[in-house]
Amino acid sequence: MRVTSFGHSCFRIEVAGVRLVIDPYLSENPILHTEPADVPCDYVLCTHAHSDHICDALTLARLHHATIVAPYALAEHFAADATYPATLDLMPGGGINLPWGRIQMTPAIHSSSLEFGDGETQSMGVASGYLIKAAGRTLYHAGDTALFGDMSLIGRHGLDLALIPIGDFYTMRPADALYALDLLRPKLTVRLHYNTNDKIRVDAPAFARDAATAGHTARLLAPGESFDL
Repeated sequence: MRVTSFGHSCFRIEVAGVRLVIDPYLSENPILHTEPADVPCDYVLCTHAHSDHICDALTLARLHHATIVAPYALAEHFAADATYPATLDLMPGGGINLPWGRIQMTPAIHSSSLEFGDGETQSMGVASGYLIKAAGRTLYHAGDTALFGDMSLIGRHGLDLALIPIGDFYTMRPADALYALDLLRPKLTVRLHYNTNDKIRVDAPAFARDAATAGHTARLLAPGESFDL
């Protein structure tokens, strides 16, 4: 399983011959501007409808003939676009077995509203996270979320990698993210949703040190960096 960070909450996962992009924030990402054409993929997973998580979903799907995976209401919104209707609609607790592995949706405590150019917003159902299981590995992308006790259930079968937010303001703060690691017990964690703007600026190296003190392993993954799990 190869993991590549594009900054903020956007990652590409390459495993069992498929490529999944989660929370595609590429062309407008101030941390690492990336052209969607340069990120080939087979699946695009969106955790919720905020623009910093779906920015390039349709573009990636059109360019690379990828399938969009999203919570039901958001998937229906994408499917209504006649130029690209290939979607998988899931809800927390549900999932789908595919020839290469499994995508399962998990709960997240957050909102999911779609913002239009005129300032109007429309609710797009629930926010979510994802479990990706393939090639004997299990990865958890928490999405944007607060700390919640059922994270212990998400991690009950073992996690090789947990991607969790630490930026505060809209998601868990670093102290809560440490509690999340106590519940999830992943072999390795990588942070997301921090330092993209001033509101969510935190000391990421300090979080890694605090995680190590608490018995966890946290890896600093710079935007554009990859590693093999």
